[in-house]
Amino acid sequence: MNFKAFDLNLLRILDALLETRSPTVAGQKIGLSQPAVSAALSRLRDALGDPILVRQGRALVLTDYGSELRDPLRQILEQTEALLSGGATFDPTLANTRFRISGSDFFSELLMPDLAEHLSRVAPGIRVHQVDLVPDRYEDTLERYGVDLALLPRTDLPDWIEHEVLFHSRFVTIARTGHERLARSGVKPGEVIPIDLFCDLQHVLFSPEGKPGAIGDAALSEVGRKRRVAMTLPVFSGVCNTVAGSDMVALLPASLARRVAPRVGLEVFEAPMPLPWVEIIMIWHKRSTNSPAHRWIREQIVLLTRGLDEREDS
Repeated sequence: MNFKAFDLNLLRILDALLETRSPTVAGQKIGLSQPAVSAALSRLRDALGDPILVRQGRALVLTDYGSELRDPLRQILEQTEALLSGGATFDPTLANTRFRISGSDFFSELLMPDLAEHLSRVAPGIRVHQVDLVPDRYEDTLERYGVDLALLPRTDLPDWIEHEVLFHSRFVTIARTGHERLARSGVKPGEVIPIDLFCDLQHVLFSPEGKPGAIGDAALSEVGRKRRVAMTLPVFSGVCNTVAGSDMVALLPASLARRVAPRVGLEVFEAPMPLPWVEIIMIWHKRSTNSPAHRWIREQIVLLTRGLDEREDS
């Protein structure tokens, strides 16, 4: 290879190809068209004397040489970026940065409207895209899908991920306004539902993968009881709308319940068994920790979610 004649601009494209293993996805990641990335791949193959990506069935896989290049090249590019941007400042009023934030529709309701209003005033050029989490593989949203931040309940994290606690959430029970069985029992909104009635009612469960074993089931098991889960739904909005239109009930984070209850016709009750607090965290790749733009958007999210900490209301 003639390094003096090598176009160093190709290294950024090579890094994206090694990460995504797809000219189309690599182009989306770095803002180039698929034909441009394919042409760059052809030049890289000629310069490096290796195909880099080869077809296996319908997928593309890295060659042995491509696999050997991936981590060292990423380190070199990260070090170069840190070297060149070490003293950079960030002016949100002039920025046209794009951020991809991963989180459930809980955050569509409780964060995004406030973030939209805030950005329209202080950073009108910034664009935010909310994308779904990868259930049980939260780190994949950062490493494989180009997400800048993920918002999720505390979980075990690999050492290349940084995190910050946003708030603590407790759970309450929601039911449609005027729920007949609850009204007949004499329990009023804000009061504890008797455990026999709670277990006998049909429940709808927020579960992105349709799996049992949620917080409510574990808490009931601790007191030797079980509930009747009649439906699972992958989004909180579906849970709220289903409860509002039926005699089912559900456990919901209290901050979300308070926000949506008046709008969709719900009443809020206390569950009859002790429930653990859930700690909501924000995670990101360590490579972005010192980025001025990334640090700024993290600070805004911390500021906007500060009022969601239900532990402070207890």
